[in-house]
Amino acid sequence: MSSTADHTRTSSASHPPWITEAQETQLLREERTLVVGQTLSLNLGSESLLVVGDLLALGFGDENSSLTCRRFFALSASSGLETKVTHAIALYNILDAQLSADGLTIKFAKHSSSNDISVTSIRYPIHGEEKEIVEAWTKRLLDLAYGDARKHKRLKVLINPFGGKGNAANLYKKHAAPIFAAARCHVDVQHTTHRGHATEIAEQIDINAYDAIVCCSGDGLPYEVFNGLGKRFDAQHALSKIAVAMIPCGSGNAMAWNLSGTGSVSVTALTIVKGIHTPLDLVSITQGNTRTLSFLSQAFGIVAECDLGTEKYRWMGAHRFTFGFLVRLLHKTVWPCDLAVKVEIGSKNAIKHHYAAYTIKDPTRREVPDDEEASGQQSQGLPPLKYGTVKDKLPEDWEIIPSETLGNFYAGNMAIVSKDTNFFPAAVPNDGLIDIVTVDGTIPRTTTLKMMDQISDGGFFGMPDVKVCKASAYRLTPREKEGYISVDGERIPFEPFQVEVHQGLGTVLSKSGYIYEASGPK
Repeated sequence: MSSTADHTRTSSASHPPWITEAQETQLLREERTLVVGQTLSLNLGSESLLVVGDLLALGFGDENSSLTCRRFFALSASSGLETKVTHAIALYNILDAQLSADGLTIKFAKHSSSNDISVTSIRYPIHGEEKEIVEAWTKRLLDLAYGDARKHKRLKVLINPFGGKGNAANLYKKHAAPIFAAARCHVDVQHTTHRGHATEIAEQIDINAYDAIVCCSGDGLPYEVFNGLGKRFDAQHALSKIAVAMIPCGSGNAMAWNLSGTGSVSVTALTIVKGIHTPLDLVSITQGNTRTLSFLSQAFGIVAECDLGTEKYRWMGAHRFTFGFLVRLLHKTVWPCDLAVKVEIGSKNAIKHHYAAYTIKDPTRREVPDDEEASGQQSQGLPPLKYGTVKDKLPEDWEIIPSETLGNFYAGNMAIVSKDTNFFPAAVPNDGLIDIVTVDGTIPRTTTLKMMDQISDGGFFGMPDVKVCKASAYRLTPREKEGYISVDGERIPFEPFQVEVHQGLGTVLSKSGYIYEASGPK
Protein backbone atom coordinates (compact mmCIF):
# COMPACT_ATOMS: atom_id res chain seq x y z
CA MET A 1 0.00 0.00 0.00
CA SER A 2 1.12 3.56 -0.65
CA SER A 3 -0.14 6.92 0.48
CA THR A 4 -0.43 10.07 -1.61
CA ALA A 5 -0.90 13.66 -0.53
CA ASP A 6 -3.50 15.97 -2.04
CA HIS A 7 -3.48 19.52 -0.72
CA THR A 8 -5.99 20.90 -3.23
CA ARG A 9 -9.20 22.15 -1.67
CA THR A 10 -12.35 22.30 -3.79
CA SER A 11 -13.22 25.97 -4.01
CA SER A 12 -16.96 25.44 -4.38
CA ALA A 13 -17.33 23.43 -1.15
CA SER A 14 -17.82 25.21 2.14
CA HIS A 15 -16.76 23.76 5.46
CA PRO A 16 -19.44 21.82 7.36
CA PRO A 17 -21.36 23.77 10.05
CA TRP A 18 -20.15 21.52 12.89
CA ILE A 19 -16.45 22.29 12.28
CA THR A 20 -14.67 25.62 12.19
CA GLU A 21 -12.86 26.75 9.06
CA ALA A 22 -9.56 26.92 10.94
CA GLN A 23 -9.93 23.30 12.11
CA GLU A 24 -10.80 22.12 8.63
CA THR A 25 -7.86 23.91 7.05
CA GLN A 26 -5.44 22.38 9.55
CA LEU A 27 -6.79 18.86 9.05
CA LEU A 28 -6.82 19.07 5.27
CA ARG A 29 -3.25 20.33 5.10
CA GLU A 30 -2.14 16.85 6.04
CA GLU A 31 -2.36 13.79 3.83
CA ARG A 32 -5.98 12.96 3.15
CA THR A 33 -5.84 10.18 0.57
CA LEU A 34 -5.53 6.58 1.63
CA VAL A 35 -4.76 4.11 -1.17
CA VAL A 36 -5.96 0.56 -0.61
CA GLY A 37 -4.34 -2.02 -2.87
CA GLN A 38 -4.10 -1.03 -6.52
CA THR A 39 -7.70 -0.19 -7.31
CA LEU A 40 -9.19 1.82 -4.46
CA SER A 41 -8.61 5.13 -2.70
CA LEU A 42 -10.34 6.82 0.24
CA ASN A 43 -10.22 10.60 -0.01
CA LEU A 44 -11.05 13.13 2.70
CA GLY A 45 -12.92 16.00 1.11
CA SER A 46 -14.14 19.13 2.86
CA GLU A 47 -17.66 17.71 3.23
CA SER A 48 -17.47 14.06 2.21
CA LEU A 49 -15.43 10.90 2.29
CA LEU A 50 -14.93 9.99 -1.37
CA VAL A 51 -14.52 6.29 -2.12
CA VAL A 52 -12.94 5.95 -5.56
CA GLY A 53 -12.11 2.65 -7.13
CA ASP A 54 -12.88 -0.44 -9.14
CA LEU A 55 -16.52 -1.43 -8.80
CA LEU A 56 -15.59 -4.85 -7.47
CA ALA A 57 -13.38 -3.32 -4.79
CA LEU A 58 -15.82 -0.83 -3.30
CA GLY A 59 -16.77 -3.30 -0.59
CA PHE A 60 -20.06 -1.82 0.60
CA GLY A 61 -21.82 -3.84 3.26
CA ASP A 62 -25.38 -3.58 2.02
CA GLU A 63 -27.13 -5.21 -0.90
CA ASN A 64 -28.55 -2.05 -2.46
CA SER A 65 -25.12 -0.51 -3.02
CA SER A 66 -23.84 -3.71 -4.58
CA LEU A 67 -26.83 -3.83 -6.88
CA THR A 68 -26.25 -0.24 -7.96
CA CYS A 69 -22.59 -1.01 -8.68
CA ARG A 70 -23.45 -4.10 -10.73
CA ARG A 71 -25.84 -2.07 -12.86
CA PHE A 72 -23.24 0.63 -13.41
CA PHE A 73 -20.64 -2.00 -14.23
CA ALA A 74 -22.86 -3.55 -16.88
CA LEU A 75 -23.52 -0.14 -18.43
CA SER A 76 -19.83 0.72 -18.39
CA ALA A 77 -18.83 -2.57 -19.95
CA SER A 78 -21.33 -2.20 -22.77
CA SER A 79 -20.33 1.41 -23.46
CA GLY A 80 -16.59 0.96 -23.10
CA LEU A 81 -16.31 3.43 -20.20
CA GLU A 82 -13.89 3.03 -17.30
CA THR A 83 -15.26 0.97 -14.43
CA LYS A 84 -13.98 3.22 -11.64
CA VAL A 85 -16.69 5.04 -9.73
CA THR A 86 -16.82 7.57 -6.92
CA HIS A 87 -19.14 7.16 -3.96
CA ALA A 88 -19.51 10.12 -1.58
CA ILE A 89 -20.35 9.65 2.09
CA ALA A 90 -21.14 12.86 3.97
CA LEU A 91 -18.69 13.42 6.82
CA TYR A 92 -21.65 14.28 9.04
CA ASN A 93 -22.94 10.73 8.51
CA ILE A 94 -19.66 9.04 9.49
CA LEU A 95 -20.25 7.31 12.83
CA ASP A 96 -17.00 5.46 13.45
CA ALA A 97 -13.84 4.08 11.87
CA GLN A 98 -11.73 1.33 13.39
CA LEU A 99 -8.69 -0.70 12.40
CA SER A 100 -8.78 -4.31 13.59
CA ALA A 101 -7.49 -7.73 12.57
CA ASP A 102 -10.29 -7.82 9.99
CA GLY A 103 -9.14 -4.60 8.36
CA LEU A 104 -10.40 -1.02 8.26
CA THR A 105 -14.13 -0.72 8.98
CA ILE A 106 -16.00 2.54 8.49
CA LYS A 107 -19.57 2.77 9.78
CA PHE A 108 -21.93 5.45 8.61
CA ALA A 109 -25.60 6.43 8.52
CA LYS A 110 -27.46 5.99 5.27
CA HIS A 111 -31.05 6.83 4.35
CA SER A 112 -33.23 3.74 4.59
CA SER A 113 -36.41 5.69 3.73
CA SER A 114 -37.40 9.28 3.09
CA ASN A 115 -37.40 10.04 6.84
CA ASP A 116 -35.16 7.46 8.49
CA ILE A 117 -31.56 6.31 8.41
CA SER A 118 -29.85 3.04 9.23
CA VAL A 119 -26.29 1.91 9.84
CA THR A 120 -24.16 0.45 7.06
CA SER A 121 -20.42 -0.06 6.68
CA ILE A 122 -17.49 -0.54 4.35
CA ARG A 123 -14.53 -2.75 5.18
CA TYR A 124 -11.16 -3.22 3.51
CA PRO A 125 -8.29 -5.61 4.37
CA ILE A 126 -5.14 -3.88 5.66
CA HIS A 127 -1.66 -5.42 5.80
CA GLY A 128 0.44 -5.21 8.97
CA GLU A 129 3.05 -2.86 7.54
CA GLU A 130 0.32 -0.37 6.62
CA LYS A 131 -1.12 -0.09 10.12
CA GLU A 132 0.63 3.12 11.16
CA ILE A 133 -0.41 4.99 8.03
CA VAL A 134 -3.99 3.76 8.27
CA GLU A 135 -4.29 4.69 11.95
CA ALA A 136 -3.13 8.25 11.24
CA TRP A 137 -5.58 8.59 8.34
CA THR A 138 -8.42 7.16 10.43
CA LYS A 139 -7.80 9.72 13.16
CA ARG A 140 -7.98 12.52 10.60
CA LEU A 141 -11.23 11.09 9.24
CA LEU A 142 -12.86 11.06 12.68
CA ASP A 143 -11.54 14.51 13.56
CA LEU A 144 -13.16 15.89 10.42
CA ALA A 145 -16.35 13.88 10.92
CA TYR A 146 -16.89 15.06 14.50
CA GLY A 147 -15.37 18.54 14.57
CA ASP A 148 -16.38 20.21 17.86
CA ALA A 149 -18.61 17.30 18.86
CA ARG A 150 -17.41 14.86 21.50
CA LYS A 151 -16.77 11.33 20.19
CA HIS A 152 -18.08 8.22 21.95
CA LYS A 153 -20.50 10.20 24.09
CA ARG A 154 -21.54 8.84 27.48
CA LEU A 155 -25.33 8.84 27.48
CA LYS A 156 -27.86 8.33 30.25
CA VAL A 157 -30.97 7.29 28.30
CA LEU A 158 -34.33 7.72 30.03
CA ILE A 159 -37.33 6.03 28.43
CA ASN A 160 -40.86 7.07 29.32
CA PRO A 161 -42.91 3.96 28.44
CA PHE A 162 -46.17 5.90 28.83
CA GLY A 163 -45.36 8.98 26.76
CA GLY A 164 -47.04 9.79 23.45
CA LYS A 165 -48.65 6.61 22.14
CA GLY A 166 -46.65 4.34 24.43
CA ASN A 167 -44.13 3.27 21.76
CA ALA A 168 -41.01 4.93 23.20
CA ALA A 169 -39.19 1.72 24.15
CA ASN A 170 -39.72 0.11 20.74
CA LEU A 171 -38.80 3.29 18.86
CA TYR A 172 -35.58 3.61 20.81
CA LYS A 173 -34.59 -0.04 20.39
CA LYS A 174 -35.32 -0.15 16.66
CA HIS A 175 -34.15 3.26 15.45
CA ALA A 176 -31.88 4.97 18.00
CA ALA A 177 -29.94 2.20 19.76
CA PRO A 178 -28.21 0.97 16.54
CA ILE A 179 -26.98 4.52 15.80
CA PHE A 180 -25.55 4.91 19.32
CA ALA A 181 -23.93 1.46 19.16
CA ALA A 182 -22.31 2.11 15.78
CA ALA A 183 -20.87 5.39 17.11
CA ARG A 184 -19.49 3.52 20.14
CA CYS A 185 -21.44 5.64 22.60
CA HIS A 186 -21.45 4.44 26.20
CA VAL A 187 -25.14 4.00 26.99
CA ASP A 188 -26.95 3.46 30.29
CA VAL A 189 -30.71 2.90 29.77
CA GLN A 190 -33.32 3.39 32.49
CA HIS A 191 -37.15 3.37 32.28
CA THR A 192 -39.08 5.96 34.25
CA THR A 193 -41.84 4.50 36.39
CA HIS A 194 -43.81 7.47 37.68
CA ARG A 195 -44.40 11.19 37.23
CA GLY A 196 -41.38 13.11 38.50
CA HIS A 197 -39.06 10.09 38.27
CA ALA A 198 -36.79 11.85 35.76
CA THR A 199 -36.49 14.77 38.18
CA GLU A 200 -35.34 12.39 40.91
CA ILE A 201 -32.80 10.74 38.59
CA ALA A 202 -31.35 14.06 37.42
CA GLU A 203 -31.10 15.36 40.97
CA GLN A 204 -28.99 12.38 42.03
CA ILE A 205 -27.02 11.67 38.83
CA ASP A 206 -23.22 11.65 38.76
CA ILE A 207 -22.66 14.51 36.33
CA ASN A 208 -19.05 13.45 35.79
CA ALA A 209 -20.17 10.05 34.47
CA TYR A 210 -22.21 11.32 31.49
CA ASP A 211 -22.06 13.83 28.69
CA ALA A 212 -25.82 13.99 28.19
CA ILE A 213 -29.17 12.82 29.52
CA VAL A 214 -31.24 11.61 26.56
CA CYS A 215 -35.02 11.60 27.04
CA CYS A 216 -37.04 9.16 24.93
CA SER A 217 -40.33 10.95 25.34
CA GLY A 218 -42.17 14.12 24.51
CA ASP A 219 -41.20 17.45 26.05
CA GLY A 220 -42.32 16.40 29.53
CA LEU A 221 -39.20 14.39 30.40
CA PRO A 222 -36.71 17.15 29.46
CA TYR A 223 -38.77 19.50 31.64
CA GLU A 224 -38.36 17.08 34.55
CA VAL A 225 -34.63 16.65 33.90
CA PHE A 226 -33.90 20.38 33.82
CA ASN A 227 -35.78 20.79 37.10
CA GLY A 228 -33.97 17.85 38.66
CA LEU A 229 -30.60 19.40 37.77
CA GLY A 230 -31.91 22.72 39.09
CA LYS A 231 -32.63 21.19 42.51
CA ARG A 232 -28.99 20.22 43.07
CA PHE A 233 -26.65 22.09 45.40
CA ASP A 234 -24.35 22.51 42.36
CA ALA A 235 -27.19 23.41 39.99
CA GLN A 236 -25.33 25.97 37.87
CA HIS A 237 -22.39 23.65 37.32
CA ALA A 238 -24.61 20.62 36.64
CA LEU A 239 -26.75 22.53 34.12
CA SER A 240 -23.67 23.72 32.25
CA LYS A 241 -21.80 20.40 32.29
CA ILE A 242 -24.39 17.80 31.33
CA ALA A 243 -26.49 18.32 28.20
CA VAL A 244 -30.17 17.47 27.92
CA ALA A 245 -31.35 15.87 24.68
CA MET A 246 -34.50 14.26 23.34
CA ILE A 247 -35.42 11.29 21.15
CA PRO A 248 -38.88 12.26 19.77
CA CYS A 249 -41.41 9.78 21.17
CA GLY A 250 -44.21 12.10 22.28
CA SER A 251 -46.90 14.32 20.81
CA GLY A 252 -45.18 17.67 20.28
CA ASN A 253 -41.45 16.80 20.38
CA ALA A 254 -40.49 20.47 20.22
CA MET A 255 -36.95 19.98 21.54
CA ALA A 256 -36.13 17.51 18.77
CA TRP A 257 -37.57 19.73 16.03
CA ASN A 258 -35.61 22.77 17.25
CA LEU A 259 -32.24 21.10 17.83
CA SER A 260 -32.33 18.35 15.18
CA GLY A 261 -34.78 19.69 12.62
CA THR A 262 -36.71 16.43 12.47
CA GLY A 263 -39.26 14.21 14.13
CA SER A 264 -37.40 11.08 13.03
CA VAL A 265 -36.03 8.96 15.85
CA SER A 266 -33.04 7.70 13.86
CA VAL A 267 -32.06 11.09 12.42
CA THR A 268 -32.35 12.67 15.87
CA ALA A 269 -30.10 9.94 17.25
CA LEU A 270 -27.48 10.92 14.65
CA THR A 271 -27.83 14.56 15.71
CA ILE A 272 -27.17 13.54 19.31
CA VAL A 273 -24.09 11.56 18.27
CA LYS A 274 -22.82 14.59 16.33
CA GLY A 275 -24.43 17.14 18.64
CA ILE A 276 -22.46 20.12 19.90
CA HIS A 277 -22.81 21.24 23.52
CA THR A 278 -24.80 24.47 23.20
CA PRO A 279 -25.74 27.02 25.89
CA LEU A 280 -29.50 27.38 26.29
CA ASP A 281 -31.43 30.10 28.07
CA LEU A 282 -33.63 28.77 30.87
CA VAL A 283 -36.28 30.71 32.74
CA SER A 284 -37.25 30.66 36.39
CA ILE A 285 -40.97 30.56 37.12
CA THR A 286 -42.05 31.66 40.58
CA GLN A 287 -45.56 30.88 41.72
CA GLY A 288 -46.62 30.95 45.36
CA ASN A 289 -43.59 29.67 47.27
CA THR A 290 -42.24 27.54 44.40
CA ARG A 291 -39.53 28.12 41.82
CA THR A 292 -39.28 25.90 38.75
CA LEU A 293 -37.37 25.98 35.47
CA SER A 294 -38.78 26.13 31.94
CA PHE A 295 -36.86 25.45 28.73
CA LEU A 296 -39.57 25.69 26.08
CA SER A 297 -42.66 27.88 26.59
CA GLN A 298 -45.39 29.24 28.80
CA ALA A 299 -48.96 29.62 27.58
CA PHE A 300 -52.18 31.23 28.81
CA GLY A 301 -55.39 31.51 26.83
CA ILE A 302 -56.38 29.46 23.82
CA VAL A 303 -52.99 27.73 23.34
CA ALA A 304 -52.89 26.54 26.96
CA GLU A 305 -56.49 25.37 26.64
CA CYS A 306 -55.64 23.44 23.46
CA ASP A 307 -52.56 21.87 25.03
CA LEU A 308 -53.81 20.88 28.47
CA GLY A 309 -57.52 20.57 27.75
CA THR A 310 -56.97 17.76 25.22
CA GLU A 311 -55.11 15.22 27.36
CA LYS A 312 -57.78 12.58 26.77
CA TYR A 313 -57.14 12.85 23.03
CA ARG A 314 -53.44 11.89 23.20
CA TRP A 315 -54.20 8.96 20.89
CA MET A 316 -54.61 11.57 18.12
CA GLY A 317 -50.94 12.55 18.40
CA ALA A 318 -50.15 16.12 17.30
CA HIS A 319 -53.61 16.44 15.70
CA ARG A 320 -55.16 16.82 19.16
CA PHE A 321 -53.86 20.40 19.32
CA THR A 322 -55.65 21.35 16.10
CA PHE A 323 -58.81 19.64 17.28
CA GLY A 324 -58.69 21.46 20.63
CA PHE A 325 -58.07 24.80 18.93
CA LEU A 326 -61.11 24.52 16.67
CA VAL A 327 -63.41 23.40 19.49
CA ARG A 328 -62.38 26.27 21.76
CA LEU A 329 -62.50 28.84 19.00
CA LEU A 330 -66.21 28.09 18.59
CA HIS A 331 -67.01 28.53 22.29
CA LYS A 332 -64.72 31.14 23.88
CA THR A 333 -62.13 33.60 22.67
CA VAL A 334 -61.24 35.85 25.64
CA TRP A 335 -59.10 35.07 28.73
CA PRO A 336 -58.59 38.35 30.68
CA CYS A 337 -55.51 38.87 32.84
CA ASP A 338 -53.11 41.49 34.18
CA LEU A 339 -49.80 41.45 32.30
CA ALA A 340 -46.57 43.33 33.05
CA VAL A 341 -43.45 42.84 30.91
CA LYS A 342 -39.80 43.89 31.12
CA VAL A 343 -39.61 44.65 27.40
CA GLU A 344 -36.13 44.65 25.88
CA ILE A 345 -36.99 44.79 22.15
CA GLY A 346 -40.44 46.08 21.31
CA SER A 347 -40.76 46.38 17.52
CA LYS A 348 -40.83 43.66 14.89
CA ASN A 349 -38.18 45.37 12.75
CA ALA A 350 -35.82 45.63 15.72
CA ILE A 351 -36.46 41.96 16.51
CA LYS A 352 -35.56 41.03 12.92
CA HIS A 353 -32.30 43.00 13.18
CA HIS A 354 -31.52 41.30 16.51
CA TYR A 355 -32.09 37.87 14.96
CA ALA A 356 -29.95 38.67 11.92
CA ALA A 357 -27.09 39.95 14.08
CA TYR A 358 -27.23 36.82 16.25
CA THR A 359 -27.07 34.43 13.29
CA ILE A 360 -23.95 36.00 11.76
CA LYS A 361 -21.86 36.38 14.90
CA ASP A 362 -19.35 33.79 16.01
CA PRO A 363 -21.31 31.12 17.90
CA THR A 364 -20.86 30.88 21.67
CA ARG A 365 -20.37 27.19 22.33
CA ARG A 366 -20.35 25.50 25.69
CA GLU A 367 -16.87 24.64 26.87
CA VAL A 368 -17.23 21.30 28.64
CA PRO A 369 -14.57 21.02 31.38
CA ASP A 370 -12.67 17.82 32.02
CA ASP A 371 -13.72 15.91 35.12
CA GLU A 372 -10.60 16.99 37.04
CA GLU A 373 -11.18 20.65 36.21
CA ALA A 374 -14.84 20.37 37.16
CA SER A 375 -14.08 18.94 40.60
CA GLY A 376 -12.25 22.12 41.56
CA GLN A 377 -15.09 24.46 40.68
CA GLN A 378 -17.15 26.06 43.42
CA SER A 379 -20.64 24.60 43.70
CA GLN A 380 -23.54 26.99 43.34
CA GLY A 381 -27.30 26.54 43.29
CA LEU A 382 -29.57 28.37 40.87
CA PRO A 383 -28.68 31.99 40.15
CA PRO A 384 -30.37 34.64 42.34
CA LEU A 385 -33.54 36.25 41.02
CA LYS A 386 -32.86 39.75 39.76
CA TYR A 387 -36.52 40.77 39.92
CA GLY A 388 -37.57 38.78 42.97
CA THR A 389 -40.66 36.58 42.92
CA VAL A 390 -44.29 36.94 41.96
CA LYS A 391 -44.97 37.96 45.58
CA ASP A 392 -42.67 41.00 45.42
CA LYS A 393 -43.61 44.51 44.37
CA LEU A 394 -43.83 44.94 40.63
CA PRO A 395 -40.74 46.77 39.27
CA GLU A 396 -41.53 50.31 38.15
CA ASP A 397 -39.85 50.03 34.75
CA TRP A 398 -41.99 47.10 33.58
CA GLU A 399 -44.54 47.85 30.87
CA ILE A 400 -48.21 47.24 31.68
CA ILE A 401 -49.87 45.61 28.65
CA PRO A 402 -53.69 45.94 28.49
CA SER A 403 -55.08 42.41 28.52
CA GLU A 404 -58.77 42.66 29.42
CA THR A 405 -59.69 41.00 26.12
CA LEU A 406 -56.63 38.78 25.73
CA GLY A 407 -57.19 35.77 23.50
CA ASN A 408 -53.75 34.24 23.56
CA PHE A 409 -50.55 34.77 25.52
CA TYR A 410 -47.60 32.63 24.45
CA ALA A 411 -43.98 33.05 25.57
CA GLY A 412 -41.35 30.96 23.80
CA ASN A 413 -37.72 30.12 24.41
CA MET A 414 -37.56 27.84 21.35
CA ALA A 415 -38.82 28.57 17.84
CA ILE A 416 -40.81 25.44 16.99
CA VAL A 417 -43.50 24.26 19.41
CA SER A 418 -44.55 21.20 17.36
CA LYS A 419 -44.19 19.90 13.81
CA ASP A 420 -44.80 22.67 11.21
CA THR A 421 -45.48 25.18 14.01
CA ASN A 422 -42.69 27.75 13.98
CA PHE A 423 -44.53 30.00 16.43
CA PHE A 424 -41.46 31.99 17.56
CA PRO A 425 -39.32 32.39 14.40
CA ALA A 426 -37.06 35.01 16.04
CA ALA A 427 -36.21 32.84 19.06
CA VAL A 428 -32.55 31.88 19.51
CA PRO A 429 -30.94 29.63 22.13
CA ASN A 430 -28.67 32.04 23.96
CA ASP A 431 -29.61 35.73 23.90
CA GLY A 432 -31.02 36.07 27.42
CA LEU A 433 -34.48 36.96 26.09
CA ILE A 434 -37.83 35.24 25.72
CA ASP A 435 -40.19 35.93 22.81
CA ILE A 436 -43.74 36.95 23.79
CA VAL A 437 -46.70 36.78 21.41
CA THR A 438 -50.10 38.22 22.32
CA VAL A 439 -53.31 38.20 20.29
CA ASP A 440 -56.53 39.99 21.18
CA GLY A 441 -59.50 37.68 21.62
CA THR A 442 -62.03 39.99 19.97
CA ILE A 443 -60.58 39.76 16.45
CA PRO A 444 -62.80 37.95 13.92
CA ARG A 445 -62.65 34.14 14.02
CA THR A 446 -61.77 34.16 10.32
CA THR A 447 -58.63 36.16 11.15
CA THR A 448 -57.73 33.67 13.90
CA LEU A 449 -58.10 30.77 11.45
CA LYS A 450 -55.93 32.61 8.93
CA MET A 451 -53.28 32.96 11.63
CA MET A 452 -53.23 29.19 12.01
CA ASP A 453 -52.52 28.77 8.30
CA GLN A 454 -49.82 31.43 8.36
CA ILE A 455 -47.79 29.75 11.12
CA SER A 456 -46.54 26.94 8.88
CA ASP A 457 -45.98 29.33 5.96
CA GLY A 458 -43.91 31.79 8.00
CA GLY A 459 -46.33 34.71 7.61
CA PHE A 460 -47.67 34.64 11.18
CA PHE A 461 -44.93 36.91 12.60
CA GLY A 462 -45.75 39.78 10.25
CA MET A 463 -49.54 39.80 10.68
CA PRO A 464 -50.79 43.15 12.11
CA ASP A 465 -52.93 41.50 14.80
CA VAL A 466 -49.96 39.53 16.15
CA LYS A 467 -48.10 41.53 18.82
CA VAL A 468 -44.51 40.43 19.44
CA CYS A 469 -41.76 41.56 21.80
CA LYS A 470 -38.59 40.19 23.35
CA ALA A 471 -38.43 40.38 27.13
CA SER A 472 -36.16 39.48 30.02
CA ALA A 473 -39.01 39.00 32.52
CA TYR A 474 -42.79 39.25 32.91
CA ARG A 475 -45.65 38.69 35.37
CA LEU A 476 -49.10 37.35 34.47
CA THR A 477 -52.12 37.36 36.82
CA PRO A 478 -55.32 35.61 35.65
CA ARG A 479 -58.56 37.44 36.41
CA GLU A 480 -60.79 34.38 36.37
CA LYS A 481 -60.91 31.61 38.96
CA GLU A 482 -60.43 28.55 36.72
CA GLY A 483 -58.48 27.75 33.60
CA TYR A 484 -55.18 26.42 32.28
CA ILE A 485 -51.59 27.64 32.41
CA SER A 486 -49.09 25.54 30.49
CA VAL A 487 -45.34 25.44 31.15
CA ASP A 488 -43.42 23.26 28.70
CA GLY A 489 -46.67 21.39 28.13
CA GLU A 490 -47.15 20.72 31.87
CA ARG A 491 -50.04 22.15 33.88
CA ILE A 492 -49.29 24.49 36.77
CA PRO A 493 -51.80 26.04 39.23
CA PHE A 494 -54.13 28.69 37.79
CA GLU A 495 -52.73 31.60 39.76
CA PRO A 496 -50.25 34.49 39.25
CA PHE A 497 -46.75 33.59 38.07
CA GLN A 498 -43.56 35.47 37.24
CA VAL A 499 -40.85 34.60 34.74
CA GLU A 500 -37.20 35.66 34.61
CA VAL A 501 -34.68 34.62 31.93
CA HIS A 502 -31.22 33.25 32.79
CA GLN A 503 -28.93 33.52 29.77
CA GLY A 504 -27.11 30.30 28.85
CA LEU A 505 -27.96 28.55 32.13
CA GLY A 506 -28.78 25.20 30.52
CA THR A 507 -27.02 23.00 27.98
CA VAL A 508 -28.37 21.02 25.03
CA LEU A 509 -26.95 19.09 22.07
CA SER A 510 -27.70 20.90 18.82
CA LYS A 511 -26.88 20.29 15.19
CA SER A 512 -25.49 23.77 14.53
CA GLY A 513 -24.06 24.62 17.93
CA TYR A 514 -25.71 28.03 18.15
CA ILE A 515 -29.12 28.31 16.44
CA TYR A 516 -32.39 26.44 16.02
CA GLU A 517 -33.29 24.41 12.93
CA ALA A 518 -36.06 26.84 11.98
CA SER A 519 -36.62 29.64 9.49
CA GLY A 520 -36.17 33.13 10.89
CA PRO A 521 -38.77 35.92 10.96
CA LYS A 522 -40.06 37.22 7.64
